[in-house]
Amino acid sequence: MNHIREKEPIFTLSAGPVAAYPRVLRALSSPIQYDYDAYFQAFYESVARKCSTALRTKEPALILHYEPAAAIEAAATSLIGPDDVVLNLASGVYGKGFGYWSARYNKELVEIEVPYNEAIDPQQVEDAFRRRPDIRIVSLVHHDTPSGTINPAREIGATVRKHGALLLVDAVSSFGGMDIHPGDCNADIFITGPGKCLGGAPGVTIVAVSDRAWEHMAANPKAPRASVLSYLDWRDAWSKEKPFPFTPSVAEVNGLDAVLDQYLEEGAENVWQRHALTAKACRAGMQAMGVKLWAKTEEIASPTTTAVRVPESLSDSAILSAAKDLYGVAFSAGRGDTLGKLIRIGHMGPVAEPFYAVIAVSAFGGALRCLGQKIDLTAGVEATMAVIDAAKKK
Repeated sequence: MNHIREKEPIFTLSAGPVAAYPRVLRALSSPIQYDYDAYFQAFYESVARKCSTALRTKEPALILHYEPAAAIEAAATSLIGPDDVVLNLASGVYGKGFGYWSARYNKELVEIEVPYNEAIDPQQVEDAFRRRPDIRIVSLVHHDTPSGTINPAREIGATVRKHGALLLVDAVSSFGGMDIHPGDCNADIFITGPGKCLGGAPGVTIVAVSDRAWEHMAANPKAPRASVLSYLDWRDAWSKEKPFPFTPSVAEVNGLDAVLDQYLEEGAENVWQRHALTAKACRAGMQAMGVKLWAKTEEIASPTTTAVRVPESLSDSAILSAAKDLYGVAFSAGRGDTLGKLIRIGHMGPVAEPFYAVIAVSAFGGALRCLGQKIDLTAGVEATMAVIDAAKKK
């Protein structure tokens, strides 16, 4: 049998997972400690507290030992009870997907869905509460990665809180890359992880949970216990005085500690700034050479992922293959309803550095040109550099 070995990318500019920082890789190779040893229990508590520092919350964060998609599903099963009416906000594939999980547990699902190149309007949420004042839980994806678009979490969160409902926010691919925290948007469950903007490995999840959400889960007769999907089982595991319900991912905790040090030492504002500049430069270059953005308006385009439309005469797979084969650059295809319609360029963690925008524009434009597309590659690269140069002169 012949085995075809795929060529490893030189640059991975995907929508995640992304390259990890060197200090994270070193931490992942640290000794594996026994989870009930006093040393590890104290270390685990320090990491949970460090998470809360990054999230800007008072209580130590919940660390769940699986990647964020599982944590979002666990949030659905832990929070949503049989008497709950849930408002699901769907502006993309991931937002729509939460509605399927919610439907397993809720009394009724109410949904606002917009085209996947648009964002949720906070007025739509206000109108939904006027029609259905019995809405108890609202679910929102802040950055719907398969679309590269951002929802106005602060404004939506203010509306949800005004009406006394609980808000669940998926910030997996936005936290660490832009200015968003649980308190900013009145989130009752705020889910993120180290494998995207923070530049770590994707094996654990960080969750901030409000007192209101804990109370709701505790009162939920269907909330799982003695289960890997149970938030309640892990509630006090951050404390060195409390046992773990299951064996934690020791290596991933080591890596998470390094991720948080990287983020806090660089300074959150500095991290957000380089993500934003990289995306701005990439968008400018793409548009200058004739490539169209997927987002309906640039204002809702993500600073952590640039999504561009696939030209009508080409396929996404052809562009992705050409970029990788010719230049060693890996991008991401769409997902679900956006598959085949767009290509995503990630600006997260170590590759959220402005010069990677030059690489992205060069490789993408070169791939298009190789496939016979008429584009102005020189104009694209020059526009990208102009944005970077202007920022550096300030």
